[in-house]
Amino acid sequence: MIKTLKNQTVLLVFLIIFSILFWYIIWDKWYIWNILDNNIIKENSKDEDVKIWNKDIDLTLFNESYRIIAENYYSFSNISSKDLVLWMIKWIVWALNDKHSEYFNIDETKQFNEVLNWDFEWIWAVIQKNDFWVFIDRIIAWSPAKEAGLLSWDIIIKANWIDLKDINLTDAVNKIKGKAWTKVSLEIIRPGEKEILKLDVIRRKITIPSVDSKILDNNTGYIMLSIFWEKTWDEFKKTLDDLYSKNISWLIIDLRDNWGWYLETSVSILSNFIDKDKVLVTTKEKNPLNNRSYFSIWNNNKKIPIVVLINENSASASEITAWALKDYNLGVIVWMKSYWKWSVQEPFTLSDGSELKITIAKWFTPLDHWIDWIWINPDIEVKFKQEDIKNNFDRQLDEAKKALQKYIELWDIKKTIWYYNDIKKMEENRKITDITNSWSSSAWTWSLKK
Repeated sequence: MIKTLKNQTVLLVFLIIFSILFWYIIWDKWYIWNILDNNIIKENSKDEDVKIWNKDIDLTLFNESYRIIAENYYSFSNISSKDLVLWMIKWIVWALNDKHSEYFNIDETKQFNEVLNWDFEWIWAVIQKNDFWVFIDRIIAWSPAKEAGLLSWDIIIKANWIDLKDINLTDAVNKIKGKAWTKVSLEIIRPGEKEILKLDVIRRKITIPSVDSKILDNNTGYIMLSIFWEKTWDEFKKTLDDLYSKNISWLIIDLRDNWGWYLETSVSILSNFIDKDKVLVTTKEKNPLNNRSYFSIWNNNKKIPIVVLINENSASASEITAWALKDYNLGVIVWMKSYWKWSVQEPFTLSDGSELKITIAKWFTPLDHWIDWIWINPDIEVKFKQEDIKNNFDRQLDEAKKALQKYIELWDIKKTIWYYNDIKKMEENRKITDITNSWSSSAWTWSLKK
């Protein structure tokens, strides 16, 4: 009996060791091939067929088209071969269908680096190009553009009476750019407005304060973050400590018009609220070995009710901050849909000095949400109305105060959200009822007249 038991034990140990070795061999083989597939450029054996990384690209049609154009296009000899190559690169990047991946020629690279260094005079709005004109993609807090009343999605058709139609983005930027404290007159098409708007913006080389704070009614602390700059986390910590010293009981964090910047700054700020060693955000790359999680560094603060404000200009580190607080059930999020930038870009300098800025990783929330092109519905959605802009009424902040009061009353985030969603449904049902009653009344009046 004892001998049989020993034999069974030996057999079991052997099977376990064999299973581990088998798993290791299979995994190691998969791992090696995965690394080879993703990190080795293989030689092409054919002129018409190029193998790049692990994807075959058949260039037969491209070469065929190029030969036809080169042999038949009347002015082909006047076209620079360098320009052709640059446009080919631009179209390859465009085919990625990723607005954050870009190719910059030498002049555009210089301008991009100026932006990184904040070394130029500007209206401080991010602009993009559509098929005809340029439009405002994002506006930063405390910027000349915001002070002048410009909004996201405004289409700029003229700058100082110069038509921006059908010119490239670089030329459009140069028309709007100028010396600090000089004026640029912009003509704007705004969705919902019947007439063209004319706005004057004073350019300046801006020094942006990262943090602003005050105490609102009912002992509520308010902190606005305009950007996640390298020193922002230190300013935020000092501001938060100052508010705590004044015995605030709750907090509103305003991330509207904050286009992010440094991921590490977001991590430091979140560490004031989320328990030490908790995951705050994870970056995932093409090679899974390069995936990295960022953890809370410290947290000695007492937990207080938090409401976070965010809007369509909130991007990158702002979204990371909002979603980490949301995932850990630490705050009610009041917003419109934000900018949805959940990716990491890295610049690669080419041999001629131009640059490729390519998306190399995606951000994932603590609960492993990846929100890129499709957004998750907000807790409490608050949109500005047309009259709010004219009356200078901050509807989102006003609603945030109400949400905070309900949160304080219920001391439960889910119940607070349910309460607001129920009110919204009741308001929508009341509007439908009013419209239905109006139709019924009109039909009854028409019937009597008939």
